[in-house]
Amino acid sequence: MVNLGTAGNYTLLSKAGISTTGTTSIVGDIGVSPIDSTAITGFGLTMDSSGTFSTSSLVTGQVFAADYTAPTPSMMSTAISDMETAYTDAAGRSGPDFLNLSSGNLNGETLAAGLYKWGSAVTITDSITFDAGGDSSAIWVLQVDNRLNLANSANITLSGGAQAQNIFWQTAEGATLGTNSHFEGILITATDIAAQTGATMNAMLYAQTGITLDANTITAVPEPSSFALLTGGMVALLIGARRRLTVRS
Repeated sequence: MVNLGTAGNYTLLSKAGISTTGTTSIVGDIGVSPIDSTAITGFGLTMDSSGTFSTSSLVTGQVFAADYTAPTPSMMSTAISDMETAYTDAAGRSGPDFLNLSSGNLNGETLAAGLYKWGSAVTITDSITFDAGGDSSAIWVLQVDNRLNLANSANITLSGGAQAQNIFWQTAEGATLGTNSHFEGILITATDIAAQTGATMNAMLYAQTGITLDANTITAVPEPSSFALLTGGMVALLIGARRRLTVRS
C-alpha cells in the first residue's frame, strides 16, 4: 500500500487550483494549497461563518484553501506534504513485477495485483480490468513515467474483490480522462489532471499542478484497507477532530 497520510482525507487535492465547468458532482472534501481560494473556480463557493472552510452545491463535503482561517492553512500544508510524500513513495518503488506491459497500450488487459512500471505513456482505448482473484486486500502500484490517457468512453472495471482504494496510479506527466470514460483508483500526479466532459470516477485525485473538471461525477474511495487496519480507529478520530476544529474556530 501507499500511505496517504492526511491527504487521504480529501477526494481532490491540488497545489495550483481546481476548476470546473458544467454540472460536476463530488462526494468528499476538496482542497488547494499553497494556491489560495481564488484558484477554485466554477464551484460557487459559500464561506462558512467560521472562515475555516467553504461549501458548494457541487460538493457533498467541505472545500478548503490555504487562505482560510486557522487551522486550515496548516492542515492544508500538511495534506499537500503528505500527498508529495505518497508520490515519492510510489515512484521510488523498485523491482516491478511487470515492466512495460503491452508497451503501455493496456486495452483489453486484465491486471493481477503487483507493482507495474512503464517508461512510456499508458493508454487505455477501450477497457481494462483489475482482478484481485478473490483477495479484497490485493494492492496495485502503477508507475507511469509519462502520461496516463483514458480515451473517450474507456472503462476501468474491478473484479474478484478488487477495491479502488487499493489501486495507486503514479504518473510523472499527469493524466487525461476522456469524455464519458470511467476511472477507478487513487491517482497521484507530478503535474495536472484533466477530466473531460462526463468522465466518472471512483477515486481520489491528487495533482501537483491543477485539476480541471467538466461535468464529472467523482465519488471518494475509502482509505486503503491495509492502512485502515494498521491505524484502527485513529483515522476516524483525526477526521472528527479536524471537523470539530473547523466548527469551533
